[in-house]
Amino acid sequence: MTTDDKWMRHALHLAERGRGFVEPNPLVGAVVVRDDRLIAESWHQRYGEAHAEVNALQAAGAAARGSTLYVTLEPCCHQGKTPPCTKAVIAAGIRRVVAAMQDPFPQVAGQGADELRRAGIDVTVGVGEQDARMLNAPYLKLLGTGRPYVHAKWAMTLDGKIATRTGDSKWISSEASRRRVHELRGRMDAIIVGIGTVVADDPMLTARPPGPRRACRVVLDSGGRLPTSSNLATTAHAIPTLIATGAQSENQSRRVLTELGCEFVTLEADAQGRPHINTLLTELGRRRMTNVLVEGGGAVLGSFFDAGAVDEVHVFIAPCIVGGAEARTPVAGLGVEQIAQSLRLTDCTIEMEAGDIVLRGRCDAKNKLAKR
Repeated sequence: MTTDDKWMRHALHLAERGRGFVEPNPLVGAVVVRDDRLIAESWHQRYGEAHAEVNALQAAGAAARGSTLYVTLEPCCHQGKTPPCTKAVIAAGIRRVVAAMQDPFPQVAGQGADELRRAGIDVTVGVGEQDARMLNAPYLKLLGTGRPYVHAKWAMTLDGKIATRTGDSKWISSEASRRRVHELRGRMDAIIVGIGTVVADDPMLTARPPGPRRACRVVLDSGGRLPTSSNLATTAHAIPTLIATGAQSENQSRRVLTELGCEFVTLEADAQGRPHINTLLTELGRRRMTNVLVEGGGAVLGSFFDAGAVDEVHVFIAPCIVGGAEARTPVAGLGVEQIAQSLRLTDCTIEMEAGDIVLRGRCDAKNKLAKR
């Protein structure tokens, strides 16, 4: 491992600390180094506040002069919610800047590196780029497609069931696994479920305890079935609740839900009259949502996989077997005809959590199920 690789890895580790706090901004870490010795470090800590480079340079003070700055993303060169980072880098007397990747944001996109070079600073871009792209996959997707990064989550038995044939599902996973789910929810901009799940379970869809973000609850409800007495409806004034429908309709229930604080959005419908998945994601992206979590049920998860819309999965596998040909499975929908067409995950990690197997993996963009 080279010196550049070592310090960039450290900067990437720091950047991770901003997850859930800085979106829709990217996660960024910065390290000031001189003679292979750490002078200062920081990360982008909260949306709207100082960027990682500025924090690190302020911590370094006069010691920054003549040093090397390692940063996980090209320094910005435009006035946004904070001043340009390039100005701070130049003023600090930094000798060399090593950036993991170019920032594709149109107002930066190589211009930050060019400004630093014009000021006589040696600039290297591309050290640790693959890891930086993985770190900021949600930011890059929102910027590149206008749609949020989609996480799919489910808990299932060892034989692949999310509920028994009678519909019972509490609780498949351990309490420790459920705590991890709440941590995941606390980093999301939206939690998406189908109306069937809401009617069956009457969930709150909140993070307990609260995380750095408060997710909007999104219900796919083409038939206007959300009960006005449900937990989602009665807490809608306090927690954003969006009801996505595939057809415009006015009825007493809709008027009551609107008065309770629910927001309705009518979207392009699929052949079954349900909200089209990618149209929904475009709407959520328009609202600058960066990460969304799909919690099910099986029909909703299947529709997201069929649309090729899932970017990452989080699966909790409990060491129990329930059996039953009619027991529910996590991913319904159309699926594929041949195993060779199946979606293969990449960058998988597997952990144990109180007896459960916790698998996390990314959906290869070249290998998604969508055929459209």
